[in-house]
Order: sequence, then C-alpha cells, then structure tokens
Amino acid sequence: MFTGLVQAVGRVHQMKRTPAGRRIVVDPVSWAHGASEGDSICVSGCCLTVAVSPDGDDGLLAFDVIEETLAKTKLGAFEAGDRVNLERSLRPSDPIGGHFVQGHVDGVGRVLGAHDADSSLEAGEWRVRVEAPEELAPYLAPKGSVCIEGVSLTIAELDPAGGWFEVALIPATLAKTTLSDLTEGDGVNLEMDILAKTVVHYLRHHLPQATR
Repeated sequence: MFTGLVQAVGRVHQMKRTPAGRRIVVDPVSWAHGASEGDSICVSGCCLTVAVSPDGDDGLLAFDVIEETLAKTKLGAFEAGDRVNLERSLRPSDPIGGHFVQGHVDGVGRVLGAHDADSSLEAGEWRVRVEAPEELAPYLAPKGSVCIEGVSLTIAELDPAGGWFEVALIPATLAKTTLSDLTEGDGVNLEMDILAKTVVHYLRHHLPQATR
C-alpha cells in the first residue's frame, strides 16, 4: 500500500531480458539506503519487489517483472536513462497525504497534451490531459482521485464523452516527480481510486441480485 506521494526520482540503469520477463535495474540516487530483498517499492505506479542487486552493494535496486505486468503497464517501454518515480510502501505510523494507492496499474493512458493553465485559472498551474482506456472511464469522477505514474492527483476536469480527463499540477509536483517530462503521445500508468472500483464492482455484480 502506498500514498501516491513520490519520495524520490531515480533513473533506469539497465533493462535486461529474463526467462520470466524483464529485470529492471534502477539507480535510486542514494534514496533507497537500507532497502533489502523482498521490500515493496512503487516504481512509476507499479508495486515491485526488490530482488538481489546484480552487482552486490552498488547502490542499485533490481526488480524482476513478469510478462503479465509488462503487458498491463508501460514498464516494458523503459530504457536506460529514463526517470522513474519512487515510493516506499506505507507503514502504519506514516501520514497519509495523498490517497490509498495499491500499486496495481489498471491500464495505460495516453497524454493528449501538457500545457500552461488558461489565464482564468490559478497562476503557476500546469495542466495535463490524459485519454483513459474506455474500460476505466466508469471510475473517473469530478474531483475524484487518480494515480498517474505513481503520483496521487485530483481530477480537475472530465469529459466522459470525449474519453479524457485533466489534472492540475502545482510547481512542487512538477519539481519532485517525472510528470514534468510528459509530452503529447506519451503513455502513462494509471491506477483508479480503490473506493470507486469497489463501488462500481458492487453495483455491477451484486446490487441487481440483492434487490430482486
């Protein structure tokens, strides 16, 4: 479990094919001191388990990613040098400043545009418009929560008919995450709000039987 509050930005050091999928090696830039094998870390929205570092005590984090994860996320598109958002798993004593994030990516969206806010909007705001996969649309709600690339965000604008939503990014978010790198056409890992998914699932599969 995570909060969607990014703690550090690392860089992909190496992508290596394995019999089960890929091994992603990340340089956490000294942030993950003390991380050990078996720890859960959210890497750009994906909950991954720390594997043994390929070179021992070199400060790098290695994660083994299976084909199922590669098929449902953008992790397979990473290349050496790409920046990634990092967050340790939530402890009971930690404050929850974002929203509950599982690190289970629901699908990959596509950036339709990233631009300065209109003059009518608050100064210093940056907007990113994302096209969500059609099957994820029911989980989007005005002012609801969404996780993009591991970052907890609030939906600022929504067009269900057009299949897109927008988030507003403040300077601090742009400075401390990889979202400032986004350009039109980029894919982004999306995780919808766990509460919205639970409610929609219940209404779809259980409420009709319960009211008969």
